[in-house]
Amino acid sequence: LLKLDMLGHDDPTIIRMLEDLTGLNAREIPLDDPETMSIFTSISALGIDEDPLLGKTGSVAVPEFGTHFVRQMLIDTQPTTFDELVRISGLSHGTDVWLTNAQDLVRDGTATLKQVICARDDIMLYLIDKGVEPKLSFTIMESVRKGKGLKPDWETEMLAHDVPQWYVDSCKKIKYMFPKAHAVAYVMMAFRIAWFKVHHPKAFYAAYFSIRAKAFDAAVMTNGDAVVLSKIEELNSMEKISQKDENMLVTLEVCHEFYRRGFTFDPIDLYRSDTKNFLITENGLIPPFTAISGLGEVAAQNIVEERENGRFMSQEELQNRCKRVSKGVIEMLEANNVLKDIPNSSQVTLF
Repeated sequence: LLKLDMLGHDDPTIIRMLEDLTGLNAREIPLDDPETMSIFTSISALGIDEDPLLGKTGSVAVPEFGTHFVRQMLIDTQPTTFDELVRISGLSHGTDVWLTNAQDLVRDGTATLKQVICARDDIMLYLIDKGVEPKLSFTIMESVRKGKGLKPDWETEMLAHDVPQWYVDSCKKIKYMFPKAHAVAYVMMAFRIAWFKVHHPKAFYAAYFSIRAKAFDAAVMTNGDAVVLSKIEELNSMEKISQKDENMLVTLEVCHEFYRRGFTFDPIDLYRSDTKNFLITENGLIPPFTAISGLGEVAAQNIVEERENGRFMSQEELQNRCKRVSKGVIEMLEANNVLKDIPNSSQVTLF
């Protein structure tokens, strides 16, 4: 019997882009690289001493570990091994597994990260190790991971086999648990991407901004760190923000880290910028046309294809040659200084 879980995920796409940019095979990346492991507890490997916005870890924009929620988990648990990262992934994907449960146990010193229940497999294997009959151990695991709790006689059986009371109580709180196999697969991809963040940072940010950034706005994000921080402050001061602004906040945070590491964005260039991918330059990255808010991929691709037929003598010629480029697109390009060296018209005044 073969069961396939087909999961839609950006991570394999990012890894493929990173391989293409660097010429490296991601499957050969060591999953115990010390510098990569260090960013889950410290930001120093990124060349940043400290930063109040980025916090105490360097895992911003790393899949599975980039959200504020999981970054706080990293601070609480201080992982130093791949296995501990897998356990954190299990905790973060469960319901009532970390919050009001394992988090309290870790913080008050009742249990360590290696002892708390993280993934559904932990329960069955732990109970079997304690001497509980294997079939019953499996049945208890299935009940707990589905949020159905424990029957009284199961609790009695567990306590009779020296299972701690805190462990029993933890089982009662759980509503849903993640399978360990999924956690391992996710963390393998995440660690490989994190390795590129440490050792090939420009490729990492090019891939992230091209694939994961959902609200990149060149008018804000390519004009320096001060503008980025000002926009973050503006959005954080609002009582209520839209989902688009939430996405922008995430992207702004990554842009801030990008600047803190000493990189810069080149201006969007009519003859160098790609349709939708960020390209690596000597000092950082050059954004694509679609980084301009409101400029669609069809119009951007039209420009990229048509410029192969020669330079544009004027904005008028640009619009005539690129049938998908409307007057509105021309205005967007103008507003972002992409057309600053191109006259409006091809006409020449003789007198």
